Amino acid sequence: MTTEPRYRAPADCPVCGGELITTRLGCRNCGSELAGEFGHCDFCALEARDIELLRVFLASRGNMREVEKHLGVSYPTARLRFTALLMKLGLAGEAEPNTVMTRDQVLSEVASGALSPAEAAALIAGLTD
Repeated sequence: MTTEPRYRAPADCPVCGGELITTRLGCRNCGSELAGEFGHCDFCALEARDIELLRVFLASRGNMREVEKHLGVSYPTARLRFTALLMKLGLAGEAEPNTVMTRDQVLSEVASGALSPAEAAALIAGLTD
């Protein structure tokens, strides 16, 4: 039985800001534990909202129109949220011309509730204008 973790593990050290590593794993069923240095999971630090977007995107086989419908947002907002997710994962590459927004447009999306402040900050950090 898989249950959602009560808390998400931080990705960065709260003391020095360095990257945290996983050194211990435990079994809820039998109590067994493994110790060592385990690989980093880029997806584990995502917020629930980002994971939901990723699930919807994968279930719709990358059809952004389906993502738009499922999330109940406009197509540009769906694209912006997906671009912000790609930026968080370090997969954004160069911005596509139709996904680039001005700072004011991004702030407007935050004001309407379509983007979270964290998503907006990632997008604004990527703007070159």
